[in-house]
Amino acid sequence: MTKSIIIVDDHVLFSQSLKGLVDSFDGYRVKAVYGNGKELQDNLKKMDLRPDLILLDVRMPLMDGLQTMQWLKQEFPKQKAVALTMENDEETLLKMISFGCRGYLLKDIDPDRFKAALDSVIETGYCFEKELIQELGKKTPAKEQFSEREIEFLQYVCTEMTYKEIAAKMSLSPKTIDGYRENLFTKLQIRSRVGLAVYAIKNNYCTI
Repeated sequence: MTKSIIIVDDHVLFSQSLKGLVDSFDGYRVKAVYGNGKELQDNLKKMDLRPDLILLDVRMPLMDGLQTMQWLKQEFPKQKAVALTMENDEETLLKMISFGCRGYLLKDIDPDRFKAALDSVIETGYCFEKELIQELGKKTPAKEQFSEREIEFLQYVCTEMTYKEIAAKMSLSPKTIDGYRENLFTKLQIRSRVGLAVYAIKNNYCTI
């Protein structure tokens, strides 16, 4: 069955080129192209059948990607959306994840890898560029190798909360939280908070 895609990006040349690329992929069709989140908001409500996936830029006028993801999470929490952007900073990525973004791709991605990413988010529910998460570790410890507090920490890692705020939420010192983070980095062979957040999502320690 053909999967429908909506593109939301304010750069017309890019969005039209992207439409041509997606339409060339077997099993995919671009349903609509919008220039910002407000246009998506106005039109998505009217659709009888919502798209299988929304490709969303982060920086846009009127209603940017972050605001759009917040709205989608509130109004259409089951709607799959993936960021396709040039913004590769950790803060933006974590915010998009916390708002329910199912994937985060950079616009310079190779077309074959882009197609594989679309397939991944349709089939498994998520797709994240390895370069952005500093490559998830090869080891996947059994759940019992984590303490209850480490699991609780993993659940908070997926949110917008800072490490200091997580410490307060768990009634622990920032130093103890730093210890949990370093222990998980070692156990999982992960080197960034983004990597921890993606690991937590993939292994159902938190939901998006």
